[in-house]
Amino acid sequence: MADLNPFDFYNIEALLTTEEQAVRDQVREFVKQDAMPVLRDHFRAGTFPKALIKPIGEMGLLGANLPGYGCPGLNNVAYGLILQELEWGDSALRSFGSVQGSLVMYPIWAFGSEEQKQKYLPKLAKADFIGCFGLTEPDFGSNPAGMATRAQKTANGYVLNGRKMWITNGTMADVAVVWAKLDDNIRGFIIEKGARGFSAKAMHGKLSLRASDTAELLLDDCQVPANAILPKSDGLKSPLSCLTQARYGIAWGALGAALACYEEALRYAKGRVQFGKPIAGFQLTQEKFADMLTEITKMQLLCLQLGRMKDQGKVHPAQVSLAKRNNCYHALAIARECREILGANGIIDDYVSMRHAANLESVKTYEGTHEIHTLILGQAVTGISAFE
Repeated sequence: MADLNPFDFYNIEALLTTEEQAVRDQVREFVKQDAMPVLRDHFRAGTFPKALIKPIGEMGLLGANLPGYGCPGLNNVAYGLILQELEWGDSALRSFGSVQGSLVMYPIWAFGSEEQKQKYLPKLAKADFIGCFGLTEPDFGSNPAGMATRAQKTANGYVLNGRKMWITNGTMADVAVVWAKLDDNIRGFIIEKGARGFSAKAMHGKLSLRASDTAELLLDDCQVPANAILPKSDGLKSPLSCLTQARYGIAWGALGAALACYEEALRYAKGRVQFGKPIAGFQLTQEKFADMLTEITKMQLLCLQLGRMKDQGKVHPAQVSLAKRNNCYHALAIARECREILGANGIIDDYVSMRHAANLESVKTYEGTHEIHTLILGQAVTGISAFE
């Protein structure tokens, strides 16, 4: 009988296609060779590793599951594996790719005109353009329907007023997909950098996602042309469908972070000797690894089945919520457990577990808090909404 793989305990590798394996391995090699040597210093400095942007675009990792317009058209499992590997490096890398692909390229692909698709998608796919997604506001996070940002029709196009907060890629973005109420109906708009009345301001003081570009978007009588509106966007369901795409990727990304911490802690525990033997040989430590192995295996199975259902066009948003909720919760618990196994060394950023734990505090919160996804699942099970 073959030895068991502590990182693939249920031999999920055998369920992946050759293409899916190749995509994962390519991204893992890129993250190890190009990203890992610089991520610690960028986390320290609170800066995004911009030198990685072009290689990520050239590898076809942005909007990788979209067909046409310069996008690779990979299946959703391959796309999930891309995000798993990016977050194996750092949540900032996965957030960059997830926002670009799921929250900027997807709404243009789903709700845009043919002219908008031709203009923006090829450049976004190659990272010639960087995009951001403006939905969350200072007073409206979990309740996007309450948004205060307004758009008004004018003779020459539209004028937008409002503020958006916690915007990934915000200061780097060449284009922003911004959501606003037009005649009390939520619509999407593409706003290009340099538009009159539009600005992005970096947010400082973060203790999490420090290597991510996070900004506030300011819309002060922001003037955009008539063709800036996403013509097929219609109501809150439009941005929520984008969030479903992104939450799918987050489920895979959280798994990648959990694997990075687990791998580090297991390697450390086998080499760290106390009381005459490696700490991996003590019962309490082995219990921790047994618990982490169980949760990681469940996370892997959840992601794979979710991806297969998504490829079949049979996935429900509540099923995505389950995976996002479960994987973020357990990834954060695993990162904390791994930090504990590392002891005092775990608080030094030569090791990755505490960095991942700090990042996962945000990943667990954004694009639907744990509590919001709990209520989504509760409604799916009972048929009764707990939302007002």
